[in-house]
Amino acid sequence: MKIIPSGDWFSSDGLRLQECGMNSGRTVFAQLIEYLSHKEFQKCVARYGGDRYAKKLSCWEQYLAMAFAQLTYRESLRDIGACLGAAGGKLYHMGFGSGLARSTLADANENRDWRIYADFARTLIATARQLYAV
Repeated sequence: MKIIPSGDWFSSDGLRLQECGMNSGRTVFAQLIEYLSHKEFQKCVARYGGDRYAKKLSCWEQYLAMAFAQLTYRESLRDIGACLGAAGGKLYHMGFGSGLARSTLADANENRDWRIYADFARTLIATARQLYAV
């Protein structure tokens, strides 16, 4: 890479790095989550009435927390809470509406219908099969 007096960074082939897909300030987690179909997820939630009694934590936020935990190898609710708490101001940009209490996540994990997430997993698997079909 070389720097040009204007302050723009260029790769060895002369392309501006922004054009090459360099991170424009979004977290890697947010970039991964954008490929998930929120519409399909909401269909699964509606099928089982998942957000019916939700006050603080939606099914989508619960899914994001558990996906984050899986991708970052978190082993407990305390570990998930500490790691998300460390993200602080980036939580909104990662897709979370606000902070996440450990007890709220524990209640959601205990009371929400697991079939919501099983159905969504099936839709993700079906999408992957279509993409990688030979």
